[in-house]
Amino acid sequence: MMRPGLTFKLSILFACIGVLASGATGYYAYRANRTMLVSEAERSLLTSTELLGQRVSGAIDDVGADAQVLASMPSSADIAQTDNGIGANAPREQLAQVYASFMVHHPEYLQIRLITRKHYGLELIRFDRDADGLVRVEGNSLQEKGQFAYVFDTLAFSPGRIYTSPISVNHEYGTHAAEGKPTLRLGTPVADASGAVVGVVIIDVDLDDLLKRLQSDLPSDYQVYLANEWGDFLVHPDASKTFGFDKGRRVLMQDSFGATKPLFDQSESEILLNGLVRPRQAAGQVLAFVRRPFGASAGNRFIVLGLGKPLDHVLSGANQLGVRIVRMVVIFSVLALFLAILFARALTKPLHILAYAATHLFAGHAMETLPLKRTDEIGVLARCFDRLRREIKSQMDVLHNKQRELVHLATHDGLTGLPNRMLFMQKLEAAIEEATRREEGLAVLFVDLDRFKQINDQFGHAIGDKVLAAVARRLKQVLCTADVAARLGSDEFIVLIEGPRSAEAAPGIASRIMGALNEELLIDGQRMTVGASIGISQFPDDSATAAELLLNADAAMYAAKSGGRCAYLRFRDVLEARKREPASEGATEGHEAEPTA
Repeated sequence: MMRPGLTFKLSILFACIGVLASGATGYYAYRANRTMLVSEAERSLLTSTELLGQRVSGAIDDVGADAQVLASMPSSADIAQTDNGIGANAPREQLAQVYASFMVHHPEYLQIRLITRKHYGLELIRFDRDADGLVRVEGNSLQEKGQFAYVFDTLAFSPGRIYTSPISVNHEYGTHAAEGKPTLRLGTPVADASGAVVGVVIIDVDLDDLLKRLQSDLPSDYQVYLANEWGDFLVHPDASKTFGFDKGRRVLMQDSFGATKPLFDQSESEILLNGLVRPRQAAGQVLAFVRRPFGASAGNRFIVLGLGKPLDHVLSGANQLGVRIVRMVVIFSVLALFLAILFARALTKPLHILAYAATHLFAGHAMETLPLKRTDEIGVLARCFDRLRREIKSQMDVLHNKQRELVHLATHDGLTGLPNRMLFMQKLEAAIEEATRREEGLAVLFVDLDRFKQINDQFGHAIGDKVLAAVARRLKQVLCTADVAARLGSDEFIVLIEGPRSAEAAPGIASRIMGALNEELLIDGQRMTVGASIGISQFPDDSATAAELLLNADAAMYAAKSGGRCAYLRFRDVLEARKREPASEGATEGHEAEPTA
């Protein structure tokens, strides 16, 4: 009878974990609560935004009403008709006191001016505000403002109408505290008894101060956004993003909050946005935007006003509910964990055995513990794993053998079996470092076969290859086990002699090599003699680098070959010969090899 399989045991485990369904219920309750809180915050923000918009419109209307009060005073028309702003004028002074009173009772007013139509729009009464309070501008300091739009546009209005300027940064010269501030100008015509417009009253309003007063009763965590009909930020929590058009870098509301584009297309009048649904656009906030007309006489001009509240503040209640839900889920999770442990012990033991065998793939004792006799799924898995291990081990053995062959081919000459140039240079550099450390010397013998080209041409390349292999064998026979012989290419061989014996032994070894290569070879029934010319360079006398040692040995070999084949020559002898010869000869002759024993 088969034992219960792994699927059955896992089913029991999943049934125990089913109690965690309470966690899913709690999670969805938490999510629903978050959505409800965000929706409520959106409605609250929208109401507050609409109310703030009404306050802004009401405040602008109040400023316009103040301008109309000042313009409707009979003395305003008289002064605009008869006064030139210079010298004493009692009616002007009485009217100036009224203007000053308006400035005192409205801290958001930056300027109040009476400007006549005459004298190119000359200011007759002007009050500014600076850090110390009110400033009366008089006499020659009064300016002509007829060239400004807020003057000539207002002069074109009929009495009783209100001019509302675009919101901009004040850059007029001599405006005291108003300079550099976001300013809204409202004006109204001053008319005489016959209804003819003789001047204008202009009031400059500090937009920042006006909004601060209007939003004073809003919660402290609310953030205010205001944009004109083009989308330029006029108010933003980050002051660096306001009035970008005045700084040469426009920052638009529809770019920062893409969902507000319908407001500027005038296809929507209000937009709600939150970071729960649109995290990229809302940037961790709940936002409400409304579009409101701006200026009763300015056609279809409008502003977009927005209020934002941090999403964390909105969700603070949901977080408290979340804590309680987490406590409930933790209790059931502990219970589920206790039940899971009981079944995990029975289930994970064979899995641990398989894991141990996987981490000790080629250890025999690990394979002995595999549950190969089990009849369930784990037994099948164990037997498959054992077959897989055997196959991997076989493939690894083949791979290692191939890798060793490739390494040998990369560093040895395929014809002679000797080290190639790359491996020889590595050994030479290592030998130089060791000789430097021990303060010993070494010698490099450059061996070039004298008659290999003739043999190759006469008997063919196949015979030539066998000759090279025979030369390699004879080199190994005459060298000590510590010496290194390599094939550089073609018919060139190189020998490295290390240790304190190198200086004295190099000539004798060169003689033995020439003797061995002068002996007759029998290749495929053909008798031939190869012969060799040898150049010797020594470390550190001739050079301290591997490349130069090889180059110097090569030069000595060519000198030996030019002086007569089957000879060896040391590089130092080449240098001495060059010193003795006249400069015009320019060639170094070799000398015959010393007799070998």
